[in-house]
Amino acid sequence: MALTLPGTALSPEPNSTQSGNNVTKDELRAELERQEQRYKEVYGGEITTYAAQPEPERKPWRKRASLLDQAFKQELQKMEDELKEEP
Repeated sequence: MALTLPGTALSPEPNSTQSGNNVTKDELRAELERQEQRYKEVYGGEITTYAAQPEPERKPWRKRASLLDQAFKQELQKMEDELKEEP
């Protein structure tokens, strides 16, 4: 599996350092650098590389109280207050 830059008409070439589908990071970097150089030589284009974006932190999901939930909570509070006042 040869990697090519998106939007280019480069013909895919087999990767001689590749064994099966297991490619190390160094081999992948070398292949991408080789393809970058070839793209610059053939098309005279400029290449911009971007760092990977970090995964967003997950925030706990909180359910908002519905009107029924609020009314139920108020009724419970009233009942608790009445029980406290009786004795």
